Amino acid sequence: MDKKLRVGILGGTGMVGQRFIALLENHPWFEVTTIAASPRSAGKTYEEAVGGRWKMTTPMPEAVKKLVVMNVNEVEKVASRVDFVFSAVDMTKDEIKKIEEEYAKTETPVVSNNSAHRWTPDVPMMVPEINPEHMEVIDAQKKRLGTTRGFVAVKPNCSIQSYAPVLTAWMEFEPYEVVATTYQAISGAGKTFADWPEMEGNIIPYIGGEEEKSEKEPLRIWGKVENGAIVPAKSPVITCQCIRVPVLNGHTAAVFVKFGKKPTKEQLLRKLEEFRGIPQELSLPSAPTKFIQYLEEDNRPQVALDVDYEKGMGISVGRLREDTVYDWKFVGLSHNTVRGAAGGAILCAELLKAKGYITQK
Repeated sequence: MDKKLRVGILGGTGMVGQRFIALLENHPWFEVTTIAASPRSAGKTYEEAVGGRWKMTTPMPEAVKKLVVMNVNEVEKVASRVDFVFSAVDMTKDEIKKIEEEYAKTETPVVSNNSAHRWTPDVPMMVPEINPEHMEVIDAQKKRLGTTRGFVAVKPNCSIQSYAPVLTAWMEFEPYEVVATTYQAISGAGKTFADWPEMEGNIIPYIGGEEEKSEKEPLRIWGKVENGAIVPAKSPVITCQCIRVPVLNGHTAAVFVKFGKKPTKEQLLRKLEEFRGIPQELSLPSAPTKFIQYLEEDNRPQVALDVDYEKGMGISVGRLREDTVYDWKFVGLSHNTVRGAAGGAILCAELLKAKGYITQK
């Protein structure tokens, strides 16, 4: 590719916006040329706007430090400078829906980390290895919006990444009932321990709205495209508890599964070993070479050892064993702000670009 696509980051000063900027440094296809945020940040350089709130472990990329932050509400102005945008804005759900569609109507594709459009029937919510065919609904969405090029695509909730890919690998064995408990990192709330010292040595057994997302969003990912809309799957039935734990990055899930067909451990492990998707076939820049790894040790996966597997874009699984009430149980781990947030959205954009949905203006 001779010329990189010009990327805008909406909500670029927040934690997920920062993760987008860190991951896009030296990206072979995309270049961050525009950062937009709230009116209070507009007019400042990115370095000034973020100030001492840079939350990544890697330094702020030099290329963005002097970019002057634009007002995210000046939609036409921002859109005129980019080929597409990533959205990580901090607004109400209705405000997010409205502004993302406003950007789309300027013929600017929007790839969103936000939850606002996850249940809009003609908006694809993708894990690229699982449901790339959901891109088909974009054509129906463009008709609704009256666009030729602009659309909104989203990625799902961070918590489901640690178990939905595993269940996808096992679909031929007909999982029909799932119990999952997720142990979720504080960065999922946009926090570090400096921001949230009361989380040290603490567990909070509640994360607002998270359990419903964790139970319902996998069914939409496994759904079918019918008449320009995504119709969610009916099974497996999932019940979930979501717990905030004193970990910076990495969501862990303890999962119990009942199957219609009774697989052996060897069959289950073979499916994990073989699982790959279109990102691997196309060798997309952010795609993990191996999406799911299985770890044999009894004490794995661990956040400290495994959260950065495949640069945070892979899923780690361990402790697969028979259960006395359910058929099988396992533990999964994913990086919540890489695969679960910015990295997952970047991989979606790479797939959309590879399939011709995102192009130069």
